[in-house]
Amino acid sequence: MIRPIELVVLDCDGVLVDSERIALGVQVALGAEFGWPLTEQDVVERFIGRSTASIGEQVAERLGAAAAAAWGRRFEELHRERVDAGLRPVDGLPEALDAIALPTCVASSGSHEKMRHTLGRTGLYDRFEGRIFSSTEVARGKPAPDLFLHAARRMGVDPAACAVVEDSAPGVAAARAAGMRAFGYAGGLTPAERLAGPGTVVFHDMRELPGLLEP
Repeated sequence: MIRPIELVVLDCDGVLVDSERIALGVQVALGAEFGWPLTEQDVVERFIGRSTASIGEQVAERLGAAAAAAWGRRFEELHRERVDAGLRPVDGLPEALDAIALPTCVASSGSHEKMRHTLGRTGLYDRFEGRIFSSTEVARGKPAPDLFLHAARRMGVDPAACAVVEDSAPGVAAARAAGMRAFGYAGGLTPAERLAGPGTVVFHDMRELPGLLEP
């Protein structure tokens, strides 16, 4: 018998705020700037859903540690500029949050500073303050289960009673590895087929989410 859902764990970028498209453009631009030509598909496969540390390791392997550090600084600078220029919540997300009666929290590969900026910019930070968890708090980022297990532990909920809402392949893989139900949002950059798998419901419109979470 499937346990009722007691906690909804939400990714931030691409689930709450429509920032993955911003990050995609910035990473492609940085690739050109630093001499590592990257297509949009390359960025989706290599970077989307992964922690800053993981991305930095990939850049360092390709270009060296100094270039990776400079890349990280430039990313923060350009990402902030573009967020300030017009970041919005994911389409349908505010309505979905209003309709979800279950407890919620945020668990993201992004840093707390980044989430304060993006969630604050979109008016969402106050909805989750005190229930926001970052991969900087755990040893391993997604696709390892560490972040989601950490969030469940902090929220006092058994992993088997958690549902994770993710928009990236590493994210849904982390949810499965944590023993949680995964809901893969395919309305963003990652194709539905890359989100599909055991224990995973794939959906395309954030307005569908409240109904999918019902028993």
